[in-house]
Amino acid sequence: MYFDSHAHYDDRQFDPDRDELLLSLPESGVDYVINCASDLASAEKVLDLVRRYDFVYGAVGIHPEAVGGLDPEAVTSLYGYIEESSKIVAVGEIGLDYHYEDNPERDVQQEWFIEQIELAKELELPVIVHSRDAAADTYEILRDYDAEQVGGVLHSYSGAPEMAQKYIDMGFYLGIGGMITFANAKKVAATVEKMPLERLLIETDCPYLAPVPMRGKRNDSGNLRYIAERIAQIKGVTPEEVARVTTENAKRLFQIQ
Repeated sequence: MYFDSHAHYDDRQFDPDRDELLLSLPESGVDYVINCASDLASAEKVLDLVRRYDFVYGAVGIHPEAVGGLDPEAVTSLYGYIEESSKIVAVGEIGLDYHYEDNPERDVQQEWFIEQIELAKELELPVIVHSRDAAADTYEILRDYDAEQVGGVLHSYSGAPEMAQKYIDMGFYLGIGGMITFANAKKVAATVEKMPLERLLIETDCPYLAPVPMRGKRNDSGNLRYIAERIAQIKGVTPEEVARVTTENAKRLFQIQ
């Protein structure tokens, strides 16, 4: 039993075979998928996916790279998408991305991150957080705006164990993806080793970040087993234990019975 806590099956890379692939996932042991929006256009597609596939749940939010030029009505639109289906179980993916200078401006990213945290608190939904090259500001905003009220997950966590512990102390989970299988992923491996399995989720971020031995190819939830195997190796447990515990963790966070 695997739970993919972060996927993007609305991405155009899946256009040729989306239905065939999704219908095959239960045969690969994938019982749950959270499909995350990145902007308002993809939110519509997420709603379609959660309606069509029983095991697919959704998160609706605006990625930090997509917040430039938004007007205040965007929050109203997000609210409407979330209210449209009980299978929208999180606000995400939201956060900060400072990798490219002023794309968009940092203060704009921060404003929309805060707006969406407030929306999550109003709707009592967890947040799925994207943070790249922005660890300090991400943590401070989550702390200062009481995101621990709803909790959430640091998606595709790649930081050091010390920062990971701060998030865990706030009640957050860490999303571990294909990077854990990369030879140069020393910090992620150290984090997985030191943090409790009960605070980890597994994810693909598909179609991106395929794990070894599929690196460089289109990713999908069927590759979760490679991530679970690597975590098991680091933690000294079985892959089955990793799959079981991370599934329980995700079901608890997203309130899926």
